[in-house]
Amino acid sequence: QVQLVESGGGLVQAGGSLRLSCAASGGTFSSYGMGWFRQAPGKEREFVSQISSGGTRTTYADAVKGRFTISRDNAKNTVYLQMNSLKPEDTAVYYCARRYYACSGNSCYDISKYDDWGQGTQVTVSS
Repeated sequence: QVQLVESGGGLVQAGGSLRLSCAASGGTFSSYGMGWFRQAPGKEREFVSQISSGGTRTTYADAVKGRFTISRDNAKNTVYLQMNSLKPEDTAVYYCARRYYACSGNSCYDISKYDDWGQGTQVTVSS
């Protein structure tokens, strides 16, 4: 069973940057697409970004386009989320997850397509 561990969260001032990492162990990391989701207090968990198994295709939620960048290093079994120009509304617990099927269009955003999750890392953006 794959294990996912997020790191890199913390407290940052509005306009600042953070880089999240998700380290995977077990399974065959390079065979799976990966995604980042976030959940703020009192809200549903929402899609942030996803990346294909080979790293050639990426998708972003409208709220983060132009500010966040997802990437992966399959040799290191790690997925990253570079977050720039952070806003207070980005405050949430951020989770990485493994997608177990190929996706296209809106199916890439569907939380039900992801079968393994990390424990989450807190990101807090102050104004």
